[in-house]
Amino acid sequence: MILLQQQDESNRKPIVASIGFFDGVHAGHRYLISQIKEIAGEKGLASAVITFPVHPRKVLQADYQPALLCGYEERIERLASTGVDYCIPLDFTIEMSRLSARDFIHQVLKQMYNVDTLVIGYDHRFGYNREDGFEEYVQYGKEVGMNVVQAKQYPDEYVSSSFIRTLLKEGNIEKAAKLLTYNYTICGKIIKGFQVGRTIGFPTANVESWERYKVIPAFGVYAVHVYTIGQKLDGMLYIGTRPTVDNGQNISVEVNIFDFDGDLYNKDLTVEFLEFVRPDIKFGGLDELRAQLFRDKEEVRKRLDAYH
Repeated sequence: MILLQQQDESNRKPIVASIGFFDGVHAGHRYLISQIKEIAGEKGLASAVITFPVHPRKVLQADYQPALLCGYEERIERLASTGVDYCIPLDFTIEMSRLSARDFIHQVLKQMYNVDTLVIGYDHRFGYNREDGFEEYVQYGKEVGMNVVQAKQYPDEYVSSSFIRTLLKEGNIEKAAKLLTYNYTICGKIIKGFQVGRTIGFPTANVESWERYKVIPAFGVYAVHVYTIGQKLDGMLYIGTRPTVDNGQNISVEVNIFDFDGDLYNKDLTVEFLEFVRPDIKFGGLDELRAQLFRDKEEVRKRLDAYH
């Protein structure tokens, strides 16, 4: 996949394209892109997706905090994995938000990117106030010689970025992974924690996500794979407010890595969620917590063994 910057005029050949934010690049997005590639192949043209580096609503509302399934760089990597020819990042602006669907098709999609065929998601709308629908898009396309076609809906089951976010916040990791077509991950830097875990025999690496708006799954304990310093390791991850030690409302994301005793402070780390094990619980003290962590570790090992 070639990342074609907005100001790059090196490619103005006609393309078959779709436009959207593509958060998560989930099964529905991949089904849409497969249709783009199929039409492009039939026409002998390149396939493309047009996306936004920053969520359009964030541009319109500075205080908006989007819940994202992946950051921009991860989104580009996921889009590349679909085999689409081009990805075109489009900088969404206030001025662009005021364009009608007709003007957007004429001025942006046709004049800027020479879109020959626009493939519209079955529930996608664009343009000022999203006033127009598919029939209007077809008409506006005809005015400039652009074909506008409606994509077929993902056939197996309902899938959307918002639904997947809900699944993650419910701890339904396996269902989310099925709809994403990959296991959900969090990438970040390992930071200093309270080091309580070390005192009870369960040292943890505290993870600070690189992506500010990344969705944090439901509070609780998870079976995970950990990728760091060139290694793939097993571990159990905790998300929560650490109620047993009265941590207040601060949310901790910390992972106990099995069979590892190195110093990871300030190192990069990626956590891959495999299964939800149990919800967050407040225990009567550190002894109760420690006993439960031993049971958790045994359970996580069983699940990881089965996963392997």
